[in-house]
Amino acid sequence: MRPEVTPFLHEDTSSFSYVVAPPDGDTAVIIDPVLDFDYSSARTWTATADRLLAFVRDTGYRVEWILETHAHADHISSAPYLAGELGAKIAIGEGIRQVQDRFSRTFNLPEDQGPTGGDYDRLLQSDEVLETGGLEIRIMHTPGHTSDSNSFLIGDAVFVGDTLFMPDVGSARADFPGGDAGMLYDSMQKLLSLPDDTRMFMCHDYAPDTRAVRCETIVAEQREKNIHVGGGVSREEYVKLRNERDADLPLPRFIIPSVQINMRAGRLPPAEDNGVHYLKVPLNLLGNPPGERSGHD
Repeated sequence: MRPEVTPFLHEDTSSFSYVVAPPDGDTAVIIDPVLDFDYSSARTWTATADRLLAFVRDTGYRVEWILETHAHADHISSAPYLAGELGAKIAIGEGIRQVQDRFSRTFNLPEDQGPTGGDYDRLLQSDEVLETGGLEIRIMHTPGHTSDSNSFLIGDAVFVGDTLFMPDVGSARADFPGGDAGMLYDSMQKLLSLPDDTRMFMCHDYAPDTRAVRCETIVAEQREKNIHVGGGVSREEYVKLRNERDADLPLPRFIIPSVQINMRAGRLPPAEDNGVHYLKVPLNLLGNPPGERSGHD
């Protein structure tokens, strides 16, 4: 089965969201939707999500599930907004419990205010098949970037989250809490073992200036040309490369708001007694002091 895949680019965070539907059907799933956010004013809005919503309504698709490849650290999810508009449910990998536990401690959240697995409508198990309409979605657990990372195999298309980037960009970082470069290598090998012509859809593209932004490649191209793991790079070689790169990377600019919201399935922390929602900023805890660092992966 070759599903219809419609990408939506959020330019500010170089993030891709997808609407995926069978070639002859009226059911679709949404993968990794993005909420607009301005850090300086701490304002959120839904222009990007509304563009995706308009497409779903124009095509007449019925959306039962909104899927998150992982709890993103570089953008905020619009899943609750879209779920409310479409009557859909939200799902993520069962590893989200580990993410929630780690970051609840990072942000020192009171026990009665911390997120639980119940923030999501369904926690996905590795190798299970989620069926909706004419779609069969195989859940591939691909940890390493984060402990909750999954890829979604739908027909001849696989949605890899932050596990892989385009071949000329490489792979995702593995230095977040719960991340592991060796596990990430193993996850990439799992994806690279898919048939050569399997379409791969990225969650981000930090494109070099020499080309336009792209979201799609195929397994054969990744296996041959990926600058971090292609051409038969060994596990030991990759772990050394990945750890050295991660040591010089700045944290994503939205990690503090994104993680606090996304580990709650995109929902804001509970409002305080004045009706306002607040985020916490841990001082001198995350990352290292800024230096001569660059990059996105």
